[in-house]
Amino acid sequence: MADSNETNITPGMKRYIDKNNAYLKNRSEYIKNVVKKWKFDTISVHGLYSVKDAIEDYQGSIIEPIFMSTSQVFNDSDEMEAALSYLIPSWTYSRIANPSTYYYEWTIALLDGYGFNGETSCCSTSSGMAAIMTAVQPFLIHKSKSKQEPRNFVASSQCYGGTFQQFSIRLMEERGIECRWVRNTADIEEWAEKIDENTRFLYGELPSNPCLGFFDIKAVADLAHSHNIPLICDSTIATPALLRPIEHGADIVVQSVTKTMTSSGFGIAGAVIARHNLTSNIDNDAMKKDFATYIKYLPNRDYGPNLHPMQAIMTLNDLRTLRSKVDLLSKNTMRVAQYLSTHNKIESVQYLGLPNHPLYKLASRYLWLVDAEYDPEYKKPVNRYGHLMSFCIKGGAVQTRKFFDSLNNIFRATDLGRIKSVATIPAISTHQQQGQAGRVLANIPDNLVRLCVGAEHPDDIIADIEQALKKI
Repeated sequence: MADSNETNITPGMKRYIDKNNAYLKNRSEYIKNVVKKWKFDTISVHGLYSVKDAIEDYQGSIIEPIFMSTSQVFNDSDEMEAALSYLIPSWTYSRIANPSTYYYEWTIALLDGYGFNGETSCCSTSSGMAAIMTAVQPFLIHKSKSKQEPRNFVASSQCYGGTFQQFSIRLMEERGIECRWVRNTADIEEWAEKIDENTRFLYGELPSNPCLGFFDIKAVADLAHSHNIPLICDSTIATPALLRPIEHGADIVVQSVTKTMTSSGFGIAGAVIARHNLTSNIDNDAMKKDFATYIKYLPNRDYGPNLHPMQAIMTLNDLRTLRSKVDLLSKNTMRVAQYLSTHNKIESVQYLGLPNHPLYKLASRYLWLVDAEYDPEYKKPVNRYGHLMSFCIKGGAVQTRKFFDSLNNIFRATDLGRIKSVATIPAISTHQQQGQAGRVLANIPDNLVRLCVGAEHPDDIIADIEQALKKI
């Protein structure tokens, strides 16, 4: 795994290597024979933290312990050398790994890999933006050390404002790496016409923030693979409770775990989840074989976008009820969207769950409440469309701000995915910095309100919206 490994394996090192190979074999068998047979909710609750772990390693703690320590002690020099040569699993230093982030990573890897026949791994990051940077950077290197090749990638223009800035400013303006924006992501031909021999990956956000863009994951993944490049998906809004892009052919998923996966709002976190043996035109076998582990122990070791162990455990506690929370938030959002869709002061409503939405049929092929067929309430597959919706106020930006300022119980903030309802005006907040031209490209008008519906009773959310609409 190391960039260059010239370590001579001593008999003492081999003893540790043999011991840890046995550990890895047992872990692999446990995942295959036990964890992979669990339902989604059981994985959410337990992840890879077992009763055996609790008894043998953590003094019987039923909850994963928080390891508030910078580093790990080694038995002797042989174990230290083997660990720092990446010949045995260790956590060594919390910038690289930590037992708390270990359980966080395995839980998310298993959730985003739920239903996928192959293997998935996860690399934790300090935020969703760090996850995006971590996911795309390894594909943007120069293939030849002696030649500066042109490089480009293709991405959906309907995306989070921070993603737009990272791609437009940090990559295009500062590094000269071209981002080719796709405006209509549902049009596979628009994706195809932007790919050439210098394209390194395709990148799409779905459902997109804030305008609910969507695309055919399998078709775009097949297109990417026909050019020997990967598809990277931001699935933050859906979460694994509704959508797992790897199951449909994507190579890598990025999650701003800050959002719905940490619905309490207690901190910032991110994750990169990748299937093993992904597709890439970069000649790096270790990266392609296990991308998440590769970036964790090499690029991220050097860049340092690590996740704090306290945040890892706090997020794990939010993840334990992910499916039921996303179900509740989705049902509440549908109620609010239906109410707004008939209101005389609303110009338009963007919610994928409304049958009149142009992407309703496409989204309905992919967005399903996981394991609904095993839920005694449903007993069959059920579509759910998430907690995010947007709507446009009649009368333009002035009336939109008046409505927004009149909200009493819905929080005015740039946050989303909370257990509490939160609203913002993207043109003056999350997407302000990309400028008017960038907002036109992403179809974000000045009168657009983004609403993330929480777990309050929908009647109370609707009542707050109604009284605010009466003010305009």
